[in-house]
Amino acid sequence: MAPGNALIPQLTGACSGTAVRRYAFDVPARTDSVSLARRRSREMLTGWGHHEDLHETAALVISELVTNAVVHTAGDHILCELTDLQRVLRIAVRDLGCGSAGPRLCYSDDDEERGRGLLLVDAVSSAWGAHDAPYGPGRIVWAELAHGGPGEAGRPC
Repeated sequence: MAPGNALIPQLTGACSGTAVRRYAFDVPARTDSVSLARRRSREMLTGWGHHEDLHETAALVISELVTNAVVHTAGDHILCELTDLQRVLRIAVRDLGCGSAGPRLCYSDDDEERGRGLLLVDAVSSAWGAHDAPYGPGRIVWAELAHGGPGEAGRPC
């Protein structure tokens, strides 16, 4: 797992002199908010100049993390944050807490319709993790997606 504290990240992935871009928003803790979170994230990634491939992978990760937060939160909203660290996009989702058990990979039976979200996140992310919120109730689940930078040109620092 990579170092950092999503929603209060250590900005270790950025090149020296590079501006770190951050975008945070909240959505209601309802299932229809998953599409809203995807749309808002896609708009921001487009504005930042990222390639469509990153949009698709980020949409998958956001969908899974927001869905899990909606299912497991006791609160009425969920916080989302995108942090663009030049070559890594960090996606973080914070719920307002519910139970004491944290997120875990679930190897469910083939007949199960739920429980594979974090397996997908694990498969497409360069790193992911979870921790209790540093203040107030809740849990933050984050994932990092490696990319080549704006326009995916992959220019070095």
